[in-house]
Amino acid sequence: MSKEVDRQLDIIRRGSLEIIQESELRLKIERSLKENIPLKIKMGFDPTAPDLHLGHSLGLRKMKDFQDLGHEVFFLIGDFTARIGDPTGRSKTRPPLTEAEILLNSKTYQEQVFKILDPKKTKVVFNSEWCSKLSSVQMIELSAQMNVARMLEREDFKNRYKEGQTISIHEFIYPLIQGYDSVAMKADVELGGQDQRFNLLVGRDLQKFYGQESQVLLFLPILEGSDGVEKMSKSYGNHIGIMEPARSMFEKVLNVPDSIMPKYFELLTRVLPSDYQAWIKDSPRDAKFKLAAYITGAFNSVGAVQECEDHFRKTSAKNYDDANYESYEVPAKPEPMAKFISSMTGFSSSEARRIIEQGGVSINCSATSLVVQPGQTTEVLVSGHVIKVGKKIARRLKRCG
Repeated sequence: MSKEVDRQLDIIRRGSLEIIQESELRLKIERSLKENIPLKIKMGFDPTAPDLHLGHSLGLRKMKDFQDLGHEVFFLIGDFTARIGDPTGRSKTRPPLTEAEILLNSKTYQEQVFKILDPKKTKVVFNSEWCSKLSSVQMIELSAQMNVARMLEREDFKNRYKEGQTISIHEFIYPLIQGYDSVAMKADVELGGQDQRFNLLVGRDLQKFYGQESQVLLFLPILEGSDGVEKMSKSYGNHIGIMEPARSMFEKVLNVPDSIMPKYFELLTRVLPSDYQAWIKDSPRDAKFKLAAYITGAFNSVGAVQECEDHFRKTSAKNYDDANYESYEVPAKPEPMAKFISSMTGFSSSEARRIIEQGGVSINCSATSLVVQPGQTTEVLVSGHVIKVGKKIARRLKRCG
């Protein structure tokens, strides 16, 4: 039994940022194996946007790990909490969603999550099932488990309070309701990002109050977007959606900076570290091509991935190998791409930004053709590659930036 516990812990640890407490998780797994009762694994998603991206997929992939280990996975849709609005990381009160928005986004979520999770082993639940039944007396009892001083320990609330920004009373209820979800579900393990740390810890405390064994918390890292800098988010324009067409997904992965490749391999694939580290050392370009194939293949058919590979090899080779381009030196210190394009072409900075935003700047090498994304810096430029601006300007990069 000890070997099986160690095996499960090894799988669970990979891609996890922190486990509170791992000793508790070990005991839960041991009991699960001894009694042949699967652990209840919970992760909540507020239906605030209809599209899921690779950043969201980290939690889904970890849930799939638990499924493969024989545990019971609950995909919790926070349709009740969405009426409050998650205050996490907000500088002002989040407007609550309408019932129509919640229903539409919830339906879309369910269509997307089974790109990763096994539908036969996944229980989709809505927290309105139990939260809407709480009486006013029960809500008062729940609210009594948290004081204002502790609420103001939260970074977002603390900053808003110091700056004189409005904090509505109903926002204090959000972490209590999220924590109560764990009570209602009798969760053994809850997954979440580090930005949800406060809310998940509340769940542990509430389970103790209600006489339950505290859930283990498994925190997942924040995934940077295609720019390699900001958190992946649709609002930053650096997201890679799990429902995007295969060619779009493939190209966006090819376009991530080399520096982020190890993290993408570690969190978004099952490739062993020893393998992807060797690939990156041998040829970053070829490693990125493999990365794009692995990630795109997780959400698309083998045929679709093969079509992507054929397309990018064909188009990039045609535009790269047969021409003699004037060389242009990449600055040793990274700088904004718009500034670099402005210096290279003589265009104004605003014109350079406009061309980038319209997808008019690409980097071509023998295996890939990558469209430069807004917000990227010269870190993505590699010696020997060709950078093209529009249809008439092209330079071969003299050295890596």
